[in-house]
Amino acid sequence: MIHFASEFDWNVNTDFICYRLKINDRMEPMDRDDSTSPDYKPRNGMKFDSEELAYEFYNMYGRRVGFSIRRHTHYKNKQSGKLISRIFVCSKEGLRTIDKRDHLTKNPRAETRTSCDAKMIIKLDKSSGRYRVVQFEETHSHDLVIQECAHMLPSQRNVTSSQGAEMELVQDSGIPLKLSFELMGREVGGREALGFTKQDQKNYLQSQRQKKLAYGEAGCLLKYFQNQALENPSFFYAVQLDSDEQITNIFWADARMILDYGLFGDVVSFDTTYRTNEANRPFGVFVGFNHHRETVIFGAALMYDETSDSFTWLFETFLEAMSNKAPNSIFTDQDAAMAKACANVMPNTYHLLCTWHIMQNAIKKASSIFKGDERVTTFLSKCMNNYEEEDEFLVVWEAMLNEHSAHENPWLSSIFRLKEKWAKPYVKWAWSTGMHTTQLSESFNASLKPYVKSDYDVVQFFKHFDILLNDKRYKELEAEYALCYKLPAIGIFSSMVIKAGNIYTKAVFEEFQIQYEKALDYNLVGCIQDGDDIVYKVAFTGHPKERCVRVKKDQSVSCSCRLFEIEGILCRHAIKILTNYMNVKEIPDQYILKRWTRKARSERVKDMYGQDIQVDTNLQQTSWYKSISSISTKISSRAAEREETYKFVVHHLEELSKAIEDMFCSKMDTLHLGKDDQITESCTVIEGINMAKSNSDKAKVVQAKGFKKRESARGRKRRIIGDFEKSLAKNRKGSTLERENSSSSDSTKSGNCGAQIPMLWMPFQEPQSFSYQALLNSQDFPDDRKDSYRGDE
Repeated sequence: MIHFASEFDWNVNTDFICYRLKINDRMEPMDRDDSTSPDYKPRNGMKFDSEELAYEFYNMYGRRVGFSIRRHTHYKNKQSGKLISRIFVCSKEGLRTIDKRDHLTKNPRAETRTSCDAKMIIKLDKSSGRYRVVQFEETHSHDLVIQECAHMLPSQRNVTSSQGAEMELVQDSGIPLKLSFELMGREVGGREALGFTKQDQKNYLQSQRQKKLAYGEAGCLLKYFQNQALENPSFFYAVQLDSDEQITNIFWADARMILDYGLFGDVVSFDTTYRTNEANRPFGVFVGFNHHRETVIFGAALMYDETSDSFTWLFETFLEAMSNKAPNSIFTDQDAAMAKACANVMPNTYHLLCTWHIMQNAIKKASSIFKGDERVTTFLSKCMNNYEEEDEFLVVWEAMLNEHSAHENPWLSSIFRLKEKWAKPYVKWAWSTGMHTTQLSESFNASLKPYVKSDYDVVQFFKHFDILLNDKRYKELEAEYALCYKLPAIGIFSSMVIKAGNIYTKAVFEEFQIQYEKALDYNLVGCIQDGDDIVYKVAFTGHPKERCVRVKKDQSVSCSCRLFEIEGILCRHAIKILTNYMNVKEIPDQYILKRWTRKARSERVKDMYGQDIQVDTNLQQTSWYKSISSISTKISSRAAEREETYKFVVHHLEELSKAIEDMFCSKMDTLHLGKDDQITESCTVIEGINMAKSNSDKAKVVQAKGFKKRESARGRKRRIIGDFEKSLAKNRKGSTLERENSSSSDSTKSGNCGAQIPMLWMPFQEPQSFSYQALLNSQDFPDDRKDSYRGDE
């Protein structure tokens, strides 16, 4: 409890404010009578050092009593500008002015003003230079708020800078507003101790987003890209503008994406099925497999449309960012414009269709023919995996068309014309790393949904997309940790399996071990000499299908299943011949691809400028920062347990901070005293380079005026309108036209000549009588539907 010197000498200073803040942080319920204590109740003659202290005192009194306050009128000295007097009133003082908005507003704001007379007036005492209470009105004309709700009063709610920073940090981490409010409430011991409500948090975050969008979405986007390019010169971005200088298509790739593409960009999957915002812009992502067979992102794009020209620009820009290194194979969906752009930009790249998209389209387009989703997907799955020879595939496809009488089905005809891009007899000749499965596209589309919402603006979108990137990259870090910490699970202790476990990553080793185990169940059924080559025929025990393993003169092997040529892993058939008939104990080096090994990232990659890519340009500073942060966290946690250790740490931190600043200042002084000439010369050279670059860029760069808007294709599906309703609407439309014609003729007769004035509204009219018989006899109503309605009439 606060005590003052005397009844009329109220020394309220900074210590009081500190005590008041502590009270607000952990306010305990109290009786209403405690608010009338002379220590907390304003009195005439009470003095304050500043207007702010008077406001804080009256506000604390309002919290204890149960009302909110606000600043009212004030007077200042015209010459010095110093505050002379101030009136603090109850927030319910006065009455609301007449609402000038539309009177048809559905949810107008509730009335809160009750013309309350409670107030406190302070005036500057010139002799002491302090503010003195000259009038205090205690009586209120409304009910007071109970103590349990006092923290909801407007004057008690305020978002501090530290709380705002925490709000933004939590939001950037992807935590929803409701959960973040609950988290912050638990950190301080309850929601009532926060000092703000959930609506205040929402308003604060909204205001921060508006500040960040001060230059518009296009300006914020370009600013984001420029900041990324300043942090890392390997960051690449490109923006396409239309004739009106509005942004249509955007592509970007950070240093890590370019590095990943240089290591694992042999096979790429491109997908635009995800829509990012209300403008319904397609979001395109280039993804692939890393050495852990985890998803890795090579680049991203926000597109205006999905035309051939847009895809051509995007693929050309993608290759430019990747030093014009085209992938061996690319997977896309069944889009004609995308296929045309791929053929023009990457003619030497094998274009494949993603099986996940084919299955989704098959369910939509061909389920009625197969009479069920399961049958159509089962058949297509066999075509993609089981039928390896072209003749066999063609026979099975023709049999399917005959069985279901589906020769005229347009979707089946179109997908058959693209058979070279998805059927097993054709795609087995393309390098795919096993990406033909549904794993990549399905998993990535599912992982996007929790991160990217349709109502995000540009700033939010990029922040949450960065979170997705960090999560994907952290999964690889977890896999690297497991690779170093855990031993491979070896099922068969042979020298070949053990070497594979020490070389391959976990996912690839498990797949190799499966092939090795299956090789034990295969038997040699034949061997023939084909020139200098030896062809071994192997078959699974009890299975008639044979595989041919060719051993060439240089002791290299190849199998008819082409698993190694497709995925880069030895198949069970080749392993059988190597181990049993060629007496090979370990995997030959030529059959170990570096992209699947633990050292896949040991290779250096250069960017489009020929410079080695550094993911973290401030790697040393980052390492120092992490080390200092870890030490300071431990010290802070330990020192906060006792008051004397807390004061000891704060004292020495202040001294340490001052010493660090002195070191920086002394270093700068040394540089200025000893190297003035050199610094001036080097700065001149750098400025010359920047000026030359900026002058050359001015002729090429055009400032974007904004995003090109497109109409959203989203919306609720319209209800299907039947024939009866269509005819009814047409009949009513005809009656309306007749009335309009008659009214126009009447107006002409009455002398209303000149331009017609369109009516924005029409008065209510009595509905005209309607005859169902007239509708049924009309020619517009279908004959086959008349009988069904005559009985109802």
